[in-house]
Amino acid sequence: MPSGAVPATTGTMTDLRIWIAVVIIGMATYGFRYSFIHLFGRIDEVPTNVKRVLRYVPPAVLAALVVPDLVTLRPGVAATLLDERLIAGAAAAVVAWRTENVFATIGVGMLVLWLFRFVILA
Repeated sequence: MPSGAVPATTGTMTDLRIWIAVVIIGMATYGFRYSFIHLFGRIDEVPTNVKRVLRYVPPAVLAALVVPDLVTLRPGVAATLLDERLIAGAAAAVVAWRTENVFATIGVGMLVLWLFRFVILA
């Protein structure tokens, strides 16, 4: 073997490492979920500090899911600001803030998206 050459690994060893990683991650996920179920099953009432913090979980998860799809990195600032998804998301955010109605938010967001995608920017 020439100096500096790395010996080829067999496919089974790589596959075994992947399966070990999958099993360990699965066990860790199960352990975390079970610990919360077990913990909240043993106490009668959730402490007020925990309730206060848990109120922010749904908006944080929603923002983490939605914002990366709305904000794209286009070649320029103007292209980013004129992205139809960002405009529709901003319109939906305004409707959600003013009305607090989920159906109105979805309807306005989709209407603005379709309007920009198929009529204005077509």
